[in-house]
Amino acid sequence: MTRLLIADDHPLFRAALRQAANESVQGCSVVEAADLASVLDILAHDTDIDLVLLDLHMPGSQGLSGLATLRGQHPGVAVLVVSAHEEPRIVRRALDHGAAGYIPKSASPGDIAQAIRSVLECGNWLPRDLAQALAALPADPADVDLASRLARLTEQQYRVLALLGEGLLNKQIADRLTIQERTVKAHVTAIFEKLGVRNRTQAGVLLRSLDLSDGAMR
Repeated sequence: MTRLLIADDHPLFRAALRQAANESVQGCSVVEAADLASVLDILAHDTDIDLVLLDLHMPGSQGLSGLATLRGQHPGVAVLVVSAHEEPRIVRRALDHGAAGYIPKSASPGDIAQAIRSVLECGNWLPRDLAQALAALPADPADVDLASRLARLTEQQYRVLALLGEGLLNKQIADRLTIQERTVKAHVTAIFEKLGVRNRTQAGVLLRSLDLSDGAMR
């Protein structure tokens, strides 16, 4: 049985995606999550999830950070981004960070169903207008390189990185994650090595580059 995870903090849109999923894949099983923490918890305990339909903006995930986390920690699970953003550069960045497809929230139920079927069949999917726009927009080497480096982090290391990005000290991170401070220090050392950075400031800059604000757009 095909299992899908719908990750979106808007109940009405989750319902629309569930209907499209049920219509596109006969007998599929659908679970839902409203924040990134729930998504990660579900994936940690349910190894049969085949596809995640991921909103780019929900609690715990802003911009490409949630996508980067899923691709890094669960590379065997396909991710189909569902977003109100329709700018070609944002779509390009999502693909560079491992999305198998991109569904604008303005897409029709038929397009959503087609996208789900295409990705489940190990293909990719973009709406025709965005596919045409991206044909002339090459992959950004910086995003491809960053995605590769982030993929080296463990789930716990990514959590530590996110808290580093919030400006927390090692002791504060240890308290937040309920682990020993020496464990945090070991994670921080490993994070710096895997990301190729020297300090917290450089790590924070890399993390903020996943934002989709105008200032972070390339």
